[in-house]
Amino acid sequence: MPSYQYETLAVHAGQHPDPLTGAVNVPLYLSSTFELTGIGTDKGWDYSRAGNPTRDRLELALAALESNGRPGVKGFAFATGMAAISALLAHLHSGDHLICSHNVYGGTARLLDQIISHYGIAIQYVDMGNLDALRAAIRPNTKLIYCETPSNPLMQLTDIRAVAEIAHAHGIEVSVDNTFLSPMLQSPLELGADIVMHSTTKFLNGHSDGLGGALITTTQQQAERTLLVQKAVGATLSPLECFLILRGIKTLPLRMRQHEENGRAIAAWLATHPKVKQVNYPGLATHPQHALAVRQQKGFGSMMSIDLGSVEAARRFLAAIRIFLNAESLGGVESLASHSSTTTHAALSPERKLEMGITEGLVRLSIGIEHKDDLIADLEQALAAIG
Repeated sequence: MPSYQYETLAVHAGQHPDPLTGAVNVPLYLSSTFELTGIGTDKGWDYSRAGNPTRDRLELALAALESNGRPGVKGFAFATGMAAISALLAHLHSGDHLICSHNVYGGTARLLDQIISHYGIAIQYVDMGNLDALRAAIRPNTKLIYCETPSNPLMQLTDIRAVAEIAHAHGIEVSVDNTFLSPMLQSPLELGADIVMHSTTKFLNGHSDGLGGALITTTQQQAERTLLVQKAVGATLSPLECFLILRGIKTLPLRMRQHEENGRAIAAWLATHPKVKQVNYPGLATHPQHALAVRQQKGFGSMMSIDLGSVEAARRFLAAIRIFLNAESLGGVESLASHSSTTTHAALSPERKLEMGITEGLVRLSIGIEHKDDLIADLEQALAAIG
């Protein structure tokens, strides 16, 4: 697809009218199998695990959003974000070395520590903000550097361009989890990343009604091995959820603008509140990586976390919210709040949480698209309930 602005890409990438009927919405192909045209020949599909017309359209859209028309970029849709990460890691072999951001989503750390490490793959967590530490961690058998930026939930950033330059000098691939900002607000491929990962459940879908994950690759070799994992492992995204994500993508630019407007206003307000010990939001000038956020991102988004000082304060706050919902996940049109230690990072040991900076008073906020004044009023009365 030619290079367009994101508003145009979101509406049209992968969403051309159906050639059979002229339908302007991508049809929902709820078929597990397809009639063959002969022995070893078909009309493009034979079995939905290997390919489905609705999923094909979503994968085209995902590639277009991350690459804006760059040739050779391919998208692949999976059943969940964790399935996408698993497919990425399936490319590694026993004896390989993986470097991962030290502050990542608890589910990613659980996958690495409790499953992938058993396959003879060495895993090393590194503070990606310390480029000297990254250089020191690289080994001859390092095959992949996995970054999550901004990180979940502490909103720590990775300088994607700098990490990619270091990695590529050693023949190492770089993958970036772009879930928190979406392709609208960050373009890892333009900054040198080799693979982009998304939990499409979040901002890409935007309506909290469908799970999904994605990998976007940049080389033929990456595309071939990812397609192999799709077919062999089978953790592919259902046609219905592909349809839902395609629907969500059409309004992604509109939603992200409102998400960010609200996020900036709420972060600035929280930063002045006496009951909030810390606000983690790269859009604040006080954030230690604010300059990197300005340079690397196309906006600051609507994800943030606040430290209320104690688990009891967090408990009272979450019990008092009215518009915000005490729920996991993020990126939907509704505002959510969650206690990171007992939700996203519940699987980790107390020692590991402490090492990562996940305190008992930490609450992650996903700012929705409601009116910001109503959201601030809700936060104000919930903070008052702390006592």
